[in-house]
Amino acid sequence: MLAASALMFADTRFTRMEEVRAQLSTLVAPIQWAVSLPSDVLNWGSLALSDQRALLEENRRLREQILTLSHRVQHMASLTAENVRLRELLSASRRDDMPFITAELLSLDPDPFTHQMVVDRGRRHGVYVGQPVMDAAGLVGQVTAVSGYSSRVLTVADASHALPVQVNRNGLRFIAQGSGRYDALSVLHVPDTADIRAGDLLITSGLAGRFPAGYPVARVAEVVHDPGQPFARVTATPVAQLQRSRHFLLLFPTPPPGADDEAWDLELSADAVEAARALIGLDADQEAR
Repeated sequence: MLAASALMFADTRFTRMEEVRAQLSTLVAPIQWAVSLPSDVLNWGSLALSDQRALLEENRRLREQILTLSHRVQHMASLTAENVRLRELLSASRRDDMPFITAELLSLDPDPFTHQMVVDRGRRHGVYVGQPVMDAAGLVGQVTAVSGYSSRVLTVADASHALPVQVNRNGLRFIAQGSGRYDALSVLHVPDTADIRAGDLLITSGLAGRFPAGYPVARVAEVVHDPGQPFARVTATPVAQLQRSRHFLLLFPTPPPGADDEAWDLELSADAVEAARALIGLDADQEAR
């Protein structure tokens, strides 16, 4: 205690103590630095670890956000593409005021030698056998079988399918038959001198009453003239997206196929009833006489 008091008194009275203090500070400084070094290292390490953890957590959150946004973008792209297809389908249905219903693809026939598919509309929706089916680009085919809530469609590419067509440019009429390939139709019995060329659009002619007139079917891809042969070999490419379309239109031509026959049958039935009544009345008069 006395020594401390003496040092304090000497420090206030004598100027030489400042030099001693400076030298002592110089000697003590490395010791202070060495003593504080572990705590500084620990503080720096904890700060670095906390920063690394924060960076890792932020990186994880950003990755999750990227995945979420990517999923939303993909879903939006799918919805946008579907919206475009539906708009094209709606535009295709406005060629005239023909009634129609929309349908969606359910399944494709696994048999590689047939080109048929099943759609989600059936008898409960008014679908009937022989009904025309088209997509946003053109004619797809016709309904061949109907159940309560689904229908089977035979496409124009099937080898057993044929329909009357005409060249949109000049009105020449031919028969287009499926070749068993999605990308090719055969145009049958084309005279070698017929005015038909690659690029011509083939549309439904309306003959036979199955398909309404004026709907695009195929575009002529190749015309081959064989010397000495009476008919040219003509190949056309369907305009409908047979392998890609998922949404379709089922048309209701007015009057529907067979309506006139049914009306004629009804008229005959009414006439038959009147004739029967007349005969009955005549027989009754004869018996009365």
